[in-house]
Order: sequence, then structure tokens, then C-alpha cells
Amino acid sequence: MTNQHSTENQSIEISEWLNHSEISDLGPIIYGVQVWGTQTNEAFQKQLLTWYHKEKRDLPWRQDKTPYHIWISEIMLQQTQVDTVIPYYNRFLNLFPTIADLADANEGKLMKAWEGLGYYSRVRNMQVAANQIQTDFGGVFPNTYEDILSLKGIGPYTAGAIGSIAFDLPKPAIDGNAMRVFSRLFGISADIAKAKNRKIFEKIGEYVISKDYPGDFNQAIMDLGSSYESAKRPNPEGSPVKGFTLATLAGRTDEFPVKSQKKKAKPHYYDALIIQNTDGKVLIKKRTDEKLLNQLWTVPLIEEPKEVNASEAVKHMVAETKENYAIDPIVMKQPIGQVKHVFSHQIWHINVYLAYLKSTQNQPEEYLKNNNQAWIIPNRPNDYAYPTVQMKIWQVFQAYLNNQFDKDK
Repeated sequence: MTNQHSTENQSIEISEWLNHSEISDLGPIIYGVQVWGTQTNEAFQKQLLTWYHKEKRDLPWRQDKTPYHIWISEIMLQQTQVDTVIPYYNRFLNLFPTIADLADANEGKLMKAWEGLGYYSRVRNMQVAANQIQTDFGGVFPNTYEDILSLKGIGPYTAGAIGSIAFDLPKPAIDGNAMRVFSRLFGISADIAKAKNRKIFEKIGEYVISKDYPGDFNQAIMDLGSSYESAKRPNPEGSPVKGFTLATLAGRTDEFPVKSQKKKAKPHYYDALIIQNTDGKVLIKKRTDEKLLNQLWTVPLIEEPKEVNASEAVKHMVAETKENYAIDPIVMKQPIGQVKHVFSHQIWHINVYLAYLKSTQNQPEEYLKNNNQAWIIPNRPNDYAYPTVQMKIWQVFQAYLNNQFDKDK
């Protein structure tokens, strides 16, 4: 345990609330943060867990402690809302019910199962990790923190969550949600956006976690952070542990956590080309060797160095299709709509254009296969995995078709 004489990472003095709240004793100083003592910690755990056991959300991955199930849910929940994850989770386990099924899965089927969730590196890493489990652990999910952490795509938070929930390991699960809760509990002024400060919250988490019910404790912190201690609409006065929460006691909830601004997302400009052949099919292409949306299917996307006018864009698209798609379409002079899509570090501004082939110019099947291209009917189910940005492009296309249909009535 790290002790320091000063509390440079704490902007609310905990001793001021000693015996004037639920806080009855003081404990060590951890990385400049004065924490409460053993007696208060036990009272906090009891109050938090009593609330959790009574009010916990009924979620499918909480029905059992199967490590594989916990793992899938934790990976899906990264960067994704709970309500969105539930149907994906159920469908994924139906398709890949075991670690072996995931390890052996066809890539296309795997990506299709993840379609719409985004951050596709998550599912690729899961398959790599599933093969690690098959090779290194005899097909059995590892049960130590260090071994769980050794799996591809699993960091300290996910290892803590899986270890505590599935194996009762007393390891905290520290993500942005948990750091926000602990910041308010102890009045921690350390910037949660700085990676170097994570160790503060991990050490405090190790101190306060219930050794008897570590999984329930971590999930209770998650639920607390998504409800009473949420980022946008907190309700600190309704919190089941408000008597332990320094930020609430001091009336300073809005000051915590301290979080510096991210770098501004950089704009990128694209032309999306919906090319229809004489059969009404549309050309799509699999993105390979790309940093974003790798191995996913989209209509041809042509990146522009800057925002350009329609006539320049059309010239670029005609040249691109001749060179990389072996066709010569007629491109409409104006876009049929726009799409804006936000990634964590980029914002894509996309003008969507429509084009037609003059005659039957479909490339030979061998050419299509060798160049990862295909002709499809957009509104029919297929096995091609589309990213969310392509879904938005399809919506623009469908809106255009609906508008044309209304005009022809």
C-alpha cells in the first residue's frame, strides 16, 4: 500500500466529515488520497451490496458465472450501451456457444454477427484470444488474473471484471465509470483522462473492494456509475451511499471527476459511390489493409484531401472506378445526400453519389473474387458485414428511392 504525508490528489478533506456522516474512522493515504478506515469500509461495502442485491439490473450475463459468457458481455459493453448489447449478446452466444466455436468461426460469419456494434477490433481480438485459450489453456478459460490479462484484447479493467465475477478474485474493475464513482467518493482531483493516474484508482479499488463478494462489488460500482453517479444526469442525493460520498457531502458533485478535454476529432472528407448495374444491383467492396473498418464491406469510398465541389468529386470518382473497379459508370452531377459519422478520433463527412452503368459491364466472377468486390441487392439479407457508416449510406439511398417513387405517383 502506498502512503504519503500530503493529500495532493484530494481536494476535499475527509477528516472534516469524520463522525458527521457515515465515515467513522480514517485509513491510509493512497497516492495522495486519504481513504476511510476498516470500520467505515465494511459499512460502505454492506450498504452498497445491500442496495445492489435489491435493485440490480436483470441482465442476461448475470444469470450465471460462466467465464466465457462474462467475457463476451464485457467486451461488447466496451463503448456500447447496455440496451444495445443485450440482443447482440444473445444472438452471439446462439451462433458461437463455446470458446471452441468462437476459435473456429468463419471470419465473415463472425463479422456479420458483430455488424452494427462498431469497434470491430474487439471481435477480432476475441477470436485470437479464443485460439490462445485452446492452445495455451486446453480450451478452459484461465482462472488467474495474470493469465486472463495475457489474452489478446483484455486489459486490466476486463481482467478485473471477469476475474471477480467468474472466479471471485478480489480485483477491482477500473474504467471511466468506476473512476468517476471513486472520484466523487473520495474527492479525488487527479485527472481521470491521464493514463498515469489510473494506478491511483486501481490501488483505491483494491483497498475498498469486498473480499467476500468482489464480483457483486464491481457490478454494484458499475450500476452506481450508470445511475446515481452518472456523468450527465447524476442524482447524488438519491444515492444509496451518499453518506460516504465526499463530493455529495460537500455539495461539489459537479466538480468531479476532473477530466481534461480530448483532442478534437479530425475531419475527413469522402465521396461514397452507389453504382447500379442494369439488373439494379449495387457494387460493394471489402476494405482490406485499412486502419478503420478493415475487412468490412462498403460501397466505393474515395477520400478527398479536403472538401471539394461536386464537379471535382465526380472527376475523381470516374477515374477511381476505371482504375480500381474496371467499369465506366455515369455519375450523377450532384450528391443525393450526406452522411456524417463520428469515430473516436475522426469525423467522416461523406457526400453520397449515385451512378449507373451504361450497359451490362459486370466484371467476371474471378475478377470480383480476386478484388474483394460483389454485386448485391441492398435491401435483401446477405452474408456481407457492413459497418454503421455503410448502414447510413443505405438509408440515404433508400430515402432517395422513396422520394423518386413519390414523384412518379
